[in-house]
Amino acid sequence: MDKLLITGGKRLVGDVTISGAKNAALPILCAGLLTSGDVVLDNVPHLHDVATMLKLLGQTGLKVAQDGEKVTLNGSAIDKLEAPYELVKTMRASILVLGPLLARFGEAKVSLPGGCAIGSRPVDQHIKGLQALGAEITIDAGYIYAKCKKLKGARIVTDMITVTGTENLLMAATLAEGETILENAAREPEVTDLANLLVAMGARIEGIGTDRLVIQGVPELHGASHSVISDRIEAATFLCAVAATGGDITLRNTRTDIMDAALDKLREVGLQMTIGKDTIRAQMDARPNPVTFRTTEYPGFPTDMQAQFMAVNTIANGPSRVTETIFENRFMHVQEMNRLGAAIETDGNTAFIKGVDQLVGAPVMATDLRASASLVIAGLAAKGETLIDRIYHLDRGYDRMEVKLQAIGANISRIK
Repeated sequence: MDKLLITGGKRLVGDVTISGAKNAALPILCAGLLTSGDVVLDNVPHLHDVATMLKLLGQTGLKVAQDGEKVTLNGSAIDKLEAPYELVKTMRASILVLGPLLARFGEAKVSLPGGCAIGSRPVDQHIKGLQALGAEITIDAGYIYAKCKKLKGARIVTDMITVTGTENLLMAATLAEGETILENAAREPEVTDLANLLVAMGARIEGIGTDRLVIQGVPELHGASHSVISDRIEAATFLCAVAATGGDITLRNTRTDIMDAALDKLREVGLQMTIGKDTIRAQMDARPNPVTFRTTEYPGFPTDMQAQFMAVNTIANGPSRVTETIFENRFMHVQEMNRLGAAIETDGNTAFIKGVDQLVGAPVMATDLRASASLVIAGLAAKGETLIDRIYHLDRGYDRMEVKLQAIGANISRIK
């Protein structure tokens, strides 16, 4: 099992190219199930989750051709309408094959999903929505069985804002008969990116980017070309790293228009930023200021950046408070940061951080994807050596993170 060894205290200087967004690429890859034509995708990141998804899609009979960041999908020979437990257990996004398979072929068998252990992320909203579209769904022996001769449009109001739920129902609705209205839809940029691809494939969708999506079903979709949006979470993670270590870095291939909440907090931290069309130059020469925030759905502060900002807060020049409202188990990085000398206490869904003068390297263990990124940031800022175990979590969502950090001066290496 790979580990990362970090010797902290190095300023970060240089350029970083941000990869395509994991949370956009995964549903967009599943959209290839909706058509027999070629779906040609660019800016697809090199991630473990992407590889898992391509393997899952390939076993359905979807033809997959990959050349670097370009992926071509062809759904003319799909013959296995199933997502088995062996592939689904490591990645929750596997549930996103359910809607497309059901809509196009009238049936699907999908294992209940796994993924990071950051709290309950039930699929009941997916099931409720598909049932409203006319699907017959049963759950047996850990599998979701869905059948329907033809989905029919409906008005669906989800009990909560759910990103993958919105994406699954949106894809299903494109081939349903009549009009579907998705109320309380997720507004995340990654949902918008999927919707833009679907429109390019011939879908009729109104309200893209809002919490009310209106879809007029069409008989079939066709192939299209699309470039996956830049990963706003990866970009903000690197900005947190330079805020914690000091330095002068330039991010390239960014989308600053979808990063407002994180950028506002980074300005509070004291990070000096010069925003270009698709670049961010970030400079930091002082100890970070503490920032208090509360996670919420887009366009609010993203839960996927909570742990990284907490790492910056551990060495800030005062106390701060972080409230997590999305996932109930997303403070598992706290005890690992405290092993590095941080002073964090938790009470329910709130963490209270007292900034310390210096973190000190120690062996730590990653517990989930974003926690692993936060430990990398803490290790970069700490004095001495930090050894991070279980970094397979990191590889699920960051494209060769240690290579990019090495290129801007970090003393970090992967140990096999």
